[in-house]
This record gives sequence, structure tokens and C-alpha cells, in this order.
Amino acid sequence: MLRVLTLSTLFPDASRPNFGQFVAKQTAALAAQPDVAVRVVAPVGLPPWALARFTHPALAALPNHETWADLDVRRPRFTTLPGTGGRWHAAALTRALVPVLDAVRRDFAFDVIDASFFFPDGPAAVALGRRYGVPVSIKARGADIHHWGHAPATAAQVRGAGAAADGLLAVCGAMRDDMAAIGMPAARIRVHHTGIDADRFRPGDRAALKAGLGVDGPLVVSLGALIPRKGHDIVIDAVARLPAVALRIAGEGPEAARLAAHAARLGVADRVTLLGGVAHDALPDLLAAADVMALASSSEGLANAWVESIACGTPIVIPDAGGAREVVTRPAAGREGSGRWVSPGSDGAQRASPARAQAWRRSICVI
Repeated sequence: MLRVLTLSTLFPDASRPNFGQFVAKQTAALAAQPDVAVRVVAPVGLPPWALARFTHPALAALPNHETWADLDVRRPRFTTLPGTGGRWHAAALTRALVPVLDAVRRDFAFDVIDASFFFPDGPAAVALGRRYGVPVSIKARGADIHHWGHAPATAAQVRGAGAAADGLLAVCGAMRDDMAAIGMPAARIRVHHTGIDADRFRPGDRAALKAGLGVDGPLVVSLGALIPRKGHDIVIDAVARLPAVALRIAGEGPEAARLAAHAARLGVADRVTLLGGVAHDALPDLLAAADVMALASSSEGLANAWVESIACGTPIVIPDAGGAREVVTRPAAGREGSGRWVSPGSDGAQRASPARAQAWRRSICVI
């Protein structure tokens, strides 16, 4: 029996049911394997307690130990200090986890630590692996390398964890290359592509699904957190040039008010709907209803929204970011943001950047 301790700061909870669903699904699939037992530690980072009660009351109120999706999940708190750029996150996480893992080992002598995000999970996992004498595997997903792996306060910690880990995983070949570019040992990085539940994400009756949404014409869906990096404003700009095309944006985040105001300013508020958080179980019907899923991210690893959309029979319009070329490999799958079809190894493609916003708008407009 292989006993796996999964450590992930990206894991859903009652206050954020869509947060880290990909980690929960992957972990549940691992736990379902014969001769594998899994325990989950899903730490919750909070500012000092007096502040957390006012700024993050729902997170502060989460249970310390519960069953989530049939998985045994512990949710210890660790302190995150605002204004430090994450410099002390990994150290604080390590300190918080020592008593938790000491207790776990009394009845679950885990054989390996599986860290499902590179920061702060990775450096903490390496330190804890040394403490308990077990190997450590760390998986890179996107922002953990593209942001934390380059931020001045945390880059050295990310590189150090990559050098010290016993195993390294990347969600796509492009992510593996990005890891190697910051000094991680390329020969030890294995690609573990993002997966989907093919029983749920599959084509449906597009006309009927559109009717259920109150849409009777072309429909574009954009799926992702409402943060600047996801580029929802670029998709709104593009749809504003397409008469009678409706846009549904699924996601939560601090950009909601700005995006709504942007749509109103362009005179398309009646065609652009911010859906807020959409339950993961409702995503297949939303994606299958769309004629196109457009996501204008400036950076990605290998986005779940990409593969889930294609599985639903919905072509995607995405930038040449992260693992885009590993997903859009033929015209039927979608289109790259410059207007060129994406194929593995195609020449002359450029990485997404703010300067390409205008090309993005043109690309979506020709769909």
C-alpha cells in the first residue's frame, strides 16, 4: 500500500467550492487507485487573526478537519503577512504543518509528500520531507512558476524547491520548459497533462442548451477568474464588434465591477453577462452551449477551461501561452490569438502580451 500525503493550498472548501477543483479531482482519482491511500492537508493562508476575522471571515470559520468529496482533509491555518511579497509564506507554512503532520503520522505513516502547487507548498514540502525522511514530488501549474518563480521575494525559494525535490511534474511541455528556464533540472521534470472527466464534459444539444440560457444567437463563453491576467476585457472588446453575439463570463474575482462598467461603456451591457461563480457540475452545459470559448490570458500553464471546452465540442480562441500548442493542434479545436492556426512546432508564433490585444480582438472577430 502506497500512502500519499497530498499537500495543496489549492483545494476547494465551503466558501470557495470552485477553487482548486482540478486538484481535488486529481487527488480523488489517485485515491481510487488500488493499493493507494491518500490523506489531504489543504492549508489556509490568512493574515494575523485579528485582521483575518474581518477580511476573510468565511475562510477563518472553516473546520480544521473534515471529509470533502470522500477525502480526509485537514485545513490548518498559516499566517501570511501582507506587504511582504510572500517572502515568509513558506516558512510560516512549514511551522504550521509540523504539529499537524506529527499527528497524521501516528496512524498514517505516509510514504511520500505530493505537493500540488509550487509555492508556498513546494518549499514547505521539501523541508517536511527532510523532517520525516520521505521523498517529495512537486507539480507546477502556472502562476506558481510564472509569478512566484520570478518574484524577487520568492524566486530563490521556488528554484531551491525544484532543485531539492525528488520528483517534478509539469502540466504541459511548455511549463516544463519554463521550469527549466529558471534553473530547474529538466531531465527530472515529467509532463502530466491536465485531465478531464469525459463522462461529464461532452457535446450536448447546443440549441437546447442556448435556449436554456435565454440565448437565441451566437454565444461566446469566457471562463476564468476575474483578474487582469485572464484578459476578459479583451474578449468584451471583441464581442462589442460582433452584432448580436452574446457573451457569458463565468468566474469570480476583484475585476467584476470594472468589467461590468467596461461593457456598459461600450454599449454592450445587454449582451455581456457576468455569471459569477458557476458550480463545476454546471460547467459542461455552459461550455457545450457556446459556439466559442474565448480566454485571452496573458499567461497559463494548461488551462482546464481549454480542454473542458474542446471535450464539449466547443472550439477555443486562446493566445499562444503556456501549453496552447499542446491543446489546439488542428483547426477544429480552435484558433490562436494572432489569427494563425496553432499546430505543434509551427514557426513564428509569439507569446501573449498586452501589445497583442488588438490582434486578439481581430482574431475573435473572424470566428
